[in-house]
Amino acid sequence: MPKQLMSGNEAIAYGAYLAGVRVAAAYPGTPSTEILENLARYPGVYAEWAPNEKVAADVAAGAAYAGRRALAAMKHVGLNVAAETLFYTSYTGIEAGLVLVTCDDPGMHSSQNEQDNRHYARFAKVPMLEPADSEEAKQFTKLAFAISERFDTPVLVRSTTRISHSKSPVEREDPPAPAPTESRPYRRDPAKYVMVPAYARKRHPIIEERLKRLAEYFEELEINRIEMGDPELGIIAAGVACQYAREVFPEASFLKLGTTWPLPEEKIRRFAAAVKRVLVVEELDPFLEEQVRLLGIECRGKSVFPAVGELSPGLVRECARKAGLLPPGAGGQEPASSPAPAVQLPPRPPMLCPGCGHRPVFYALRLYNVLVFGDIGCYGLGVNPPLNGYHTSGCMGASIGVAHGADHAGVKERRAAIIGDSTFFHAGIPPLIDVLYNRGTTTVIVLDNRTTAMTGHQDHPGTGRTLLRQETVAVAVEDLARAVGFRKVDVVDPFDFKTLRQLIREHVDSHEPSVLVARHPCVLLTREYKPAYRVDPERCNDCGVCRKLGCAPLIKVNGKMAIDPLLCVGCGFCAQVCGRKAIVPAGEGGDSQ
Repeated sequence: MPKQLMSGNEAIAYGAYLAGVRVAAAYPGTPSTEILENLARYPGVYAEWAPNEKVAADVAAGAAYAGRRALAAMKHVGLNVAAETLFYTSYTGIEAGLVLVTCDDPGMHSSQNEQDNRHYARFAKVPMLEPADSEEAKQFTKLAFAISERFDTPVLVRSTTRISHSKSPVEREDPPAPAPTESRPYRRDPAKYVMVPAYARKRHPIIEERLKRLAEYFEELEINRIEMGDPELGIIAAGVACQYAREVFPEASFLKLGTTWPLPEEKIRRFAAAVKRVLVVEELDPFLEEQVRLLGIECRGKSVFPAVGELSPGLVRECARKAGLLPPGAGGQEPASSPAPAVQLPPRPPMLCPGCGHRPVFYALRLYNVLVFGDIGCYGLGVNPPLNGYHTSGCMGASIGVAHGADHAGVKERRAAIIGDSTFFHAGIPPLIDVLYNRGTTTVIVLDNRTTAMTGHQDHPGTGRTLLRQETVAVAVEDLARAVGFRKVDVVDPFDFKTLRQLIREHVDSHEPSVLVARHPCVLLTREYKPAYRVDPERCNDCGVCRKLGCAPLIKVNGKMAIDPLLCVGCGFCAQVCGRKAIVPAGEGGDSQ
C-alpha cells in the first residue's frame, strides 16, 4: 500500500473513517481542531461543530446508542467539560463504537494548564490508547472502535501536541464499504441506558468486571510490546515520550505501551524481571511511574525527568546525563529545549491584530477604569500593556460567573464580564441566565467577531454556517439575551467609538443586568483592507495617546510618531482617538509616508 505524510490529527480522522465512523462532533481547540476538519471531508461521515465539548460528546453518545460508530474530539481541558458524558457512558456502554479523542498540551502552547488526561481514564474506568506517531494514530483509532464494541465501553484515545501536529508516513488502505442507507431500529433497553439509581447500581459491578477483562486483553495486545536490547536499562514509555527515549537510549530495552489504562501488569512485571534497572519516561505527571511502583517494582522517573513542561530528545538526554544514566557528552549536544529558529525575528510583545475590533472595547474600558473579568479567546491579548484590560481569566465561560460572584461579594467598582461569541455559545449562556435569575447587576460584553478566531476561524451557532458549509440559522446573541429576560441589551460596532464609549458607560453605570454586543468581524477572517493612515507631523505634538492603543503599525521613526503602511489595515481607530486630528488617511493632505 502507498504511504502518505499525515499529521497525527489527520491520521486520527483517517483511522476513524476507515473504522466506519458515521457521526463526529467537536468544539475546536488546539491541538485537536484539525481532526473534525479532516473527518468532515470523508464521504458518509456527518460531522459538526458543537457549542461545547459536552454537547459534542452527547451527540456522539446518541449516535453510538443508535448503533452508529461515533467520535468526539477535544483538547485536554475540553474533557473537563465533557467529563459528565464520559462518566455516564462508562456506565451505560454503547451499541456501536464510541471513541473520545483528547489532545493534551504539555508545555501549554495554547492552553491555560498542563493537565494530564491519563487520569481521566482511570477515574472513569475506561480504556485509553496512546499512539506514538501518525501510523499508530490511524491504527489505534481503528482499534479503539473495535475495543469499544468488544467491551461495551467508550474508549479514550490520547494524543499530545507533538503527535497531533507532527507529520509522519501513514499507510493508505482501501476505503470502507459504503454505509447502509436503511435505518435500523433503535434498541430500547432502559436497564442499560437509564442511569437512575436502581439501574446504575447494577451497572457498577459490570464496569469493574469489564476493567479486569480489559487488563487481561491488554496483556496479549501486540501494541504493548517488549523490545529487548541491553538488559542493563529497561525503559517503560508511551506516546511521544517513547520516541524521545528511543533516540536518547538506542541500546536500551523497551516496554512500549500502546494502552496506558488499564495497564498490562503481568507484562510490566515480566519486563522488569528481565532488566537490571527500570526507567519510566513520560511527560507531565508520574502516572506510569506510580502504577509501576504500586506493583512493587523499583523504578526511576520524575527523580530524573521534570513533571512540568514538554519533553524533547535534548531535555531527556540532559536529564539522563545529570542523573548519571549517560556519560557526560554522550549522544550529541543538542539543546535541552526546542531548537531556536535559524532566523531570529525582531522581538515583539503579543498584541491584538491591527484592525481588531476588540481594541476599541479594551481602550474604552480602560478610560472608565472598569474592572474586567475575562474569558478564554484571542481577546486575552488585551491583558498585555498598554491596554492592560484584563483582570481575571480562568476557563471557557468563567468570566460571567466570576463577575457575578464579585458582584454579590459587594465589589463596588465599575465592572464588566467580557466573552467572545463562540465562547458565549460554548459556556456563556448558563451563567448569563444565572446573573438574571439571581438578581445580579453584571454587565456582559460579548466580543462578537463572527467566528471562533483563535483556533482558526471555525463556525459556531452564531455564524449561520455549519462545518459542512451548509447555510443554517444564525443565533443572535442579542435576541437570546432578550428572550431570557434581559431588558438592557444593545449592539454596537466597536469602531463607532463615540457610541461604544457612551454605551459602555451607560451599561456599567446602570446597576442592572445588561448585555452589550460589540460586533465587528475578525480582520483575519474578512481580509478587508482599507487605505493606510499616516501621521501628519505638522499637527502631531507627540502626546502619546495613540501609543496607548497597542497597535503594531504605530511606531516611532527618528523620534517622531509614524504609521507602518505595510501593517496598517486602515481601520482608522487611531484617527478617532487623536485629539489633534494628526492621523489622516495616507494621501490626504499631500504626501504619504
